[in-house]
Amino acid sequence: MTLVASMQIPGRPARPQLVSPRLLGRRSMNTPEGRAMLVHALAHIEFNAINLALDAVWRFGGMPAAYYTDWLQVAREEAYHFSLLDAHLGTLGYRYGDFSGHDSLWEMVEKTTGDVLARMALVPRTMEARGLDANPPLRAKLAQAGDMEAAAILDIILRDEIGHVEIGNRWYGYLCRLRGLELMPTYAALARQYEAPTLRGPFNLEARRQAGFTEAELRALTQAT
Repeated sequence: MTLVASMQIPGRPARPQLVSPRLLGRRSMNTPEGRAMLVHALAHIEFNAINLALDAVWRFGGMPAAYYTDWLQVAREEAYHFSLLDAHLGTLGYRYGDFSGHDSLWEMVEKTTGDVLARMALVPRTMEARGLDANPPLRAKLAQAGDMEAAAILDIILRDEIGHVEIGNRWYGYLCRLRGLELMPTYAALARQYEAPTLRGPFNLEARRQAGFTEAELRALTQAT
């Protein structure tokens, strides 16, 4: 599979300012600003996810046509998610770029530019799958604060992100079979090699099942925490 030469990130605006995750402000749900900070953080994730999906399309040559169709679909849905969050942010009196953001998701994209197998293992199956776990408690916080519009947007995001993680799972399995590799040992080796973040519960096991994780993978995930 051919690899396209490195290029700068497409569509990266001058704002928001990117800082370490530990330097981001607190997101109190008791104030409109705190809720706006959370919505902004979610919009930032979705904005990066657009570039993530498009990077998977142009960077890795030689994959089946369905691979490119899948990731273009992901890009379209991520753009839709961003548009929903950005519009809602406007109703709170803010716009995208008004708060700082971090680059943790894109850092893993950059680490895996050299191997489509590593990309499928560690971006959709790891970084994006963490979003499946984080979604329900975030939705609950927003709903408790009375922001039912934001909660409804998170319902849409969860529905679509299950499909995005499933796409990553499907192409990871395809590549493992193509290379004669076992799914779980290969994932563990890639996670060590690329220093993937340690996954901690609670996990959204039902969403992960819908996204194509096997029962053996889910048992290993829960036993490791």
